[in-house]
Amino acid sequence: MVAKTWYSYAWTPLVALIGGAFATFVHWPLPWMIGALVAVVLVRCFTPWQIQATPGGRKFGQWIVGVGIGLHFNVYVMEQVLENLAPIVVGSLITTAVGGVAVWLMRAGGEQPATAYFSSMPGGSAEMVNLAQRNGGILHRVAAAQTLRVLIIVLTVPALFKFFVGTPEISPAYGSLDWSWLLILFPLGGFTGWWFQRLRKPNPWMFGPLLLSGTCSVIFDLHLRLPIGASEFGQLMIGSSLGCYFDRTFFKEAPVFLARSFIATCLMVLTAFLAAFGLGWTTAVDFRSLTLGMMPGGLAEMCLTAETLHLAVPVVTAMQTLRLLFVLFLAEPVFLMWVKRTTSP
Repeated sequence: MVAKTWYSYAWTPLVALIGGAFATFVHWPLPWMIGALVAVVLVRCFTPWQIQATPGGRKFGQWIVGVGIGLHFNVYVMEQVLENLAPIVVGSLITTAVGGVAVWLMRAGGEQPATAYFSSMPGGSAEMVNLAQRNGGILHRVAAAQTLRVLIIVLTVPALFKFFVGTPEISPAYGSLDWSWLLILFPLGGFTGWWFQRLRKPNPWMFGPLLLSGTCSVIFDLHLRLPIGASEFGQLMIGSSLGCYFDRTFFKEAPVFLARSFIATCLMVLTAFLAAFGLGWTTAVDFRSLTLGMMPGGLAEMCLTAETLHLAVPVVTAMQTLRLLFVLFLAEPVFLMWVKRTTSP
């Protein structure tokens, strides 16, 4: 049993590496994340080889990516974010409300209220499962819907953006490589992630390093970048771990429910796109950055897409972060009010 477990863990990075290399060769967007994800899913779904996520791999990947995203912040960038704070907040609220589209579709399909609601809220999977547990939802369905939504968005949104926006010309790196600072930021970022995890904060290994790195970048007005290959390695770890959530059983279980989740995700993406178009038309904020900021996907995935396409990473980060906070603080109170209203005579 020990040998089998070691075997299933040890081969996962190699499968992910092959997938990332192939995706790079064919010029996929976010190749090291999406290529690793697809390769792992294909192996787990079409072979008897049930490789497992590298222990701590996703956390380590988020740690690296979080520090890297935080380095995009500096004094000038924060001034721009504050100048555009109103559309950023409005966009985040709209994205949170977009979950209502999916709730309506789930309820129309006969799902019970708690399962329909917490399956549709664009928050972290673990957090929504916990809230569903407190309110009588079907946990495995909530987890499946949340995971499937992230998968769909990761596989489609970066590709669509690359198709319509195009591949930007190679430009000089946005900052310098300073190992003296990086050797400070990485350990402190890891400690912050561990501390946030102890405090049961949402997405701790992403938010902790990002907050630490971004705060230091603003206070000391740093203009740094990660060493070559660091972000790609972080993407590979995240992608390969996400791929291990899927196997043949996942797609065979409750196919009608998963189909509704797929349609609901498509409606959420379309609604977010239209809202971003309208918000971009009425403000000076770049429409493409607003669209990524309003996508109900993962923080790391959308920020990495913005980074790859040379869009406003801090704006996307701010909107994704605010949306997650809105969902975490508002989801349960709104659900209780909704249930009370629908059940009262």
